[in-house]
Amino acid sequence: MTITIDCRMLEASGVGVYLRECLPYFLASSHSFVLLGEPVQLTALSKNKRNVQVLACAVKPFSIKELFLFPPALLQRINKTDLFYSPYFNIPCGLIVPVYTTIHDIIFPDMPELTSRLGLMARMWFYRRAFRRSKKIFTVSQFSCSRIRHYAGALPPVIVTHSAIQPYLLKPLAPVNKTNTILFIGNIKRHKGLWLLLEAFFQARKEGLKHKLVIVGEKNKFRSADTESLKQLETADDSLVQFTGFISDEHLKTLLSEAALLVQPSLYEGFGLPPLEAMVSGTPALVSDIPVFREIYADFPVTFFHAGDSESLKEKLVLLLRDREMPRVALPDSLRSRYTFEKTASIILRELSS
Repeated sequence: MTITIDCRMLEASGVGVYLRECLPYFLASSHSFVLLGEPVQLTALSKNKRNVQVLACAVKPFSIKELFLFPPALLQRINKTDLFYSPYFNIPCGLIVPVYTTIHDIIFPDMPELTSRLGLMARMWFYRRAFRRSKKIFTVSQFSCSRIRHYAGALPPVIVTHSAIQPYLLKPLAPVNKTNTILFIGNIKRHKGLWLLLEAFFQARKEGLKHKLVIVGEKNKFRSADTESLKQLETADDSLVQFTGFISDEHLKTLLSEAALLVQPSLYEGFGLPPLEAMVSGTPALVSDIPVFREIYADFPVTFFHAGDSESLKEKLVLLLRDREMPRVALPDSLRSRYTFEKTASIILRELSS
């Protein structure tokens, strides 16, 4: 079987990681592959692989050209393969082979306040197109599966293929001393809950918490609809709230290991990896009790607080951190190996072949 894989989003954050980590397992199978995307990058990834052909494509995902003017020469080559797999919910026009997609979450119709009315309409058009065109849809949690089912109805089958931790985080790290830091990893979108963490953190400081907050990211890219939290952040001493700026994987791994606690205050996620990344690094996690975290981390030693409730988050911060040192987390192998990209890739390949 020859499979076309859309690799144009290989450098995107969540989608790109998912695809990059699955690709080696795909290419190690007995199938043949056509990889669509940036040729230099894809040639390096598929070096010495006789079952791979790279198809150069500079057409941007979700663009007008993708929808109406996709290059005929590319379509001709793709349509000679057995199927097309997209790691997201964008699908080029003109495909006549079976299409399979991964939809990581369906946040915009679930939280319409995150976009404009026009933006929501556009996204729903792409979602519905993916529902109609996909022979099967993959997603990263039972929660996301249920939400896709809610909007897609009985259209295609939806198969859960969990997200997973990147292998570099599982490699042993030289012992490090814990620091008085609370770590936040996430983007600046409101559903990630950074505004909530800021409210809780500053209140906990007033009640005697000695820790500082470390935010992975760049301060000049931070935006918030919550003006009070933004004001607190802008006036906060750098000794209390620190932005890391851009950091390497190894630096992130060190921060994860050194932190006293990772906080994931999300209001919505499709999966939510940072708590898992923290725990395999030996650091406890405090997370919101949203349904997907209750699902993914049901058997893990996380602490939950009430989602969207800064007072609940503050109380847990004070309870966990004031006047005590958090113990290192030692996950058993059964939990460390629960979510792997090898498992994810094997499920996708099995479903593509069936």
